[in-house]
Amino acid sequence: MSQALIFDMDGTLFQTDKILEISLNDTFNHLRSLHYWEGATPIQTYREIMGVPLPIVWETLLPNHSIEVREQTDAYFLKRLVTNIKNGKGALYPNVKEILSYLKENNFSIYVASNGLIEYLHAIVEFYQLNNWLTETYSIQQIASLNKSDLVRSIIAKHGITSAAVVGDRLSDIKAAKENGLISIGCNFDFAREDEISQAAIVIDDLLELKSIIPKLFTYPVNELLHNI
Repeated sequence: MSQALIFDMDGTLFQTDKILEISLNDTFNHLRSLHYWEGATPIQTYREIMGVPLPIVWETLLPNHSIEVREQTDAYFLKRLVTNIKNGKGALYPNVKEILSYLKENNFSIYVASNGLIEYLHAIVEFYQLNNWLTETYSIQQIASLNKSDLVRSIIAKHGITSAAVVGDRLSDIKAAKENGLISIGCNFDFAREDEISQAAIVIDDLLELKSIIPKLFTYPVNELLHNI
């Protein structure tokens, strides 16, 4: 039996808020210098849609701008994110490396399925040396539909996974689990929303809670898990 944990990256393993504000400010300062933007940086709006693919981000933040400007903004934002990651301005959530080590020691395959772009994810994985634990990292860029459920489905098929849980902080992670017949574990972290996270089979406040959950994770049916952890 091939057992796996499939993690989201932003707001689950990586504290995106550490680089979010500075990278977004960098980007909107750039837009202001080009006379494409006036007023404050829409940080709160971005926080509310955190976790969606970047093309949707720019449709939301720049609804009156051309596709060309959005694409240029997307490219600039990515560069600022990567630079800030490489400069050590981000951070993993507490206990990330400890829980990844625990999973690997207990013969779980560990994947990342993220709405982040390939270059961005590579910068995080490389800076924090996550490949010491991760089996493979997947970006939404690798799926034409830009749908996380499809991304998770492709991971299951490629690696012959028979039992798995999806760990994430947003509705797209929970739906990706449910639509693929997997267990959903919601992380009640920075970007989590009550109306979304409440739909997960299990909700955790710290990744270390997985240590007590994992031994029973695939022992009970999903609807019995909460009574046995």
